[in-house]
Amino acid sequence: MSYNYDDDLAGIIPLLPVPQPALPTSGLPEALAARENAAAFFASMPATAAFAQGVSAKDLHIRGHAGAPDVPVRIYEPQERSAGVLPAVLSIHGGGFSAGSIYQGESGASGIAARLGVVVVDVEYRLAPEHPAPAAVEDCYAALCWLHESSGALGIDPDRIALSGVSAGGGLAAGLALYARDHGGPPICFQFLSVPALDDRLDTPSMRRFVDTPLWNRHAAEQSWRWYLGGAQGPDVSIYAAPARAADLSGLPPAYVAVMEFDPLRDEGLMYAMRLLAAGVSTEVHCFPGAFHGSALVTGAEVSKRESRERFAVLRRALRVN
Repeated sequence: MSYNYDDDLAGIIPLLPVPQPALPTSGLPEALAARENAAAFFASMPATAAFAQGVSAKDLHIRGHAGAPDVPVRIYEPQERSAGVLPAVLSIHGGGFSAGSIYQGESGASGIAARLGVVVVDVEYRLAPEHPAPAAVEDCYAALCWLHESSGALGIDPDRIALSGVSAGGGLAAGLALYARDHGGPPICFQFLSVPALDDRLDTPSMRRFVDTPLWNRHAAEQSWRWYLGGAQGPDVSIYAAPARAADLSGLPPAYVAVMEFDPLRDEGLMYAMRLLAAGVSTEVHCFPGAFHGSALVTGAEVSKRESRERFAVLRRALRVN
């Protein structure tokens, strides 16, 4: 199809991969190959290569949820901390539930720590298809609980902990907010959902239409959900895996939802934001014109700069950072 991409993005699109339909029999070997390809692609992008100055990082392993394996986390904090406790962001990387890592997202996580002067904890959750749902959400919940329990040692304010996720990470952040609400988990002050993957039913207008967009399209979404759900279908799909299936969105933290015009995930993000508002959850939503899934990696494009400025402004306000 022909799409009216933003002028700053149009020139790079021929250089970007367009996911192709996968065979229904695709399994672990294909998933591992796709994971390696994704890692190589992200490593080649300047946006993922720069670690923010003035930030320190350390790696830990924390106890998994309900007997699950330990969860690796990476903690970013300003090297020169201000007096008193700091807000914190629990950051959840993207990658279609089957790829990505905290190391590929260190530019974004360290950038938040540097620009806002907050602590950022990035979660290395287990990936599908080796570990289908609910493994990823359980790992993120373990990190959230640990963050609250360790707030004193980390010097953070337990009442100012926000979630931030991109793509699959956005879906996991939304699922984590639901899980924490339903299981009496630690309080969350805000959820920042960027191009979130929320609905396994793949039946929105944008998901039906965008079959040939770069970096992510319907074919990629089909494979992603197949691996992540591990065969679960219909009523067997948990709302914590596919938050759009949740009938009740009341009592969730305030939210910001960002979507891109030519992203198959666009409409499920917009619909989720509308349902949050209808449920009484304070929600802001922004659709960036001419952009596509992952176009924020093209950091020189003006629309990407706008998205970046918006992200920092929204998190600064939500965390009450001066």
